[in-house]
Amino acid sequence: MMRRGEIWVARLNPNTGSEIGKVRPVLILLAQRYIDAGSPVILAAPLTTQYWPGMAALRYQVSPRERLLKDSFVVLEQMRALDRGRFGDTRLAELTVDEMWDIDRQMMVMFGMIIPSH
Repeated sequence: MMRRGEIWVARLNPNTGSEIGKVRPVLILLAQRYIDAGSPVILAAPLTTQYWPGMAALRYQVSPRERLLKDSFVVLEQMRALDRGRFGDTRLAELTVDEMWDIDRQMMVMFGMIIPSH
């Protein structure tokens, strides 16, 4: 069963324009109650191993763990709703509660819900 804060592999193609494509790890962002209720789509953000300093405010670094073998970055500005059929059947890793709090805060800044702290 999929859980918020886990990293799974998903097929992101077909993509359009600047959207991230390929088969790649994604972080599950959808609230657990909606996953458990059987939502047909799962809100997720893709991971990349590429670091772009100019995009640092929109990325969250994840260190290797479990089946995630490389330093990666959650690409928050590329989050999207994915049909459950796009996901593989095995999770790669899980973020900690503190890491998810950091991501939640970063998303609230990104959405203009709170002012960033410096």
